[in-house]
Amino acid sequence: MRWVRYEAEGKTSFGILNGEQISEVSGSPFDSHTDTGVSRSLDSVKLLIPFEPKTFYAAGINYEVHVREAAKLLGREPNLPDKADIGYRANNALIAHNEAVVKPKDSGERFQYEGELVVIIGKEAKHLTEENALSCVLGYTIGNDVSERDWQAADRTLWRAKNTDTFKPMGPWIETDVELSKLRTQVRVNGEVVSEFPTNNMLFGIEHYISVMTQHLTLIPGDMIWMGTDGATQNMKPGDVCEIDIDGIGVLSNPIVAEG
Repeated sequence: MRWVRYEAEGKTSFGILNGEQISEVSGSPFDSHTDTGVSRSLDSVKLLIPFEPKTFYAAGINYEVHVREAAKLLGREPNLPDKADIGYRANNALIAHNEAVVKPKDSGERFQYEGELVVIIGKEAKHLTEENALSCVLGYTIGNDVSERDWQAADRTLWRAKNTDTFKPMGPWIETDVELSKLRTQVRVNGEVVSEFPTNNMLFGIEHYISVMTQHLTLIPGDMIWMGTDGATQNMKPGDVCEIDIDGIGVLSNPIVAEG
């Protein structure tokens, strides 16, 4: 099932996408909902971020090749993590499919994409094991963890590098029927493939992260976890279009523009 959140005729609604048609619902993916009987074509609406998260979690460095490439860019020795670490990101940075990522005037050339799988929590969860961790997951969407590497090297908290307005494109929808082992992530800039990797080839998998997290905090419906990226990343510039394509979920596309 694909859940979309969209704007049409001045109203924000959730709906279920079947092919190119949206069946509008009253309610949301996180509680009870009913079909309103209203149907719209996908190309007639403006897609919004699939939902507004309660808490925006982000997995720490979670793919080996990316750890090594990031260390090379920052002039450091690679330091592979020995445990799952979790951080936070800011909702102000979220934008939807097809919305523009704004490159700030004072940002450097190392303005880069990171294609990521996003886990969406649908049920309250505490003290889960790896065996039952996925029981709290509603579905998955796609994220682009846009990063300014000069700021990333300079700021201990990553507050600018990761959380500047428009730095977190997400969408285009929530897919509930996903086989994690079959997913593959491809990143394209201006149609050229610049990165490709098995999505589930993580140092620490989704089940492990959820299990570790829920020993100490309660996940609630509407929380989300961005799971990291793999491989080297390249610079983006105004005029570029970045696409994150994850098999079985969809394509997240966003143009890059200069700050006005």
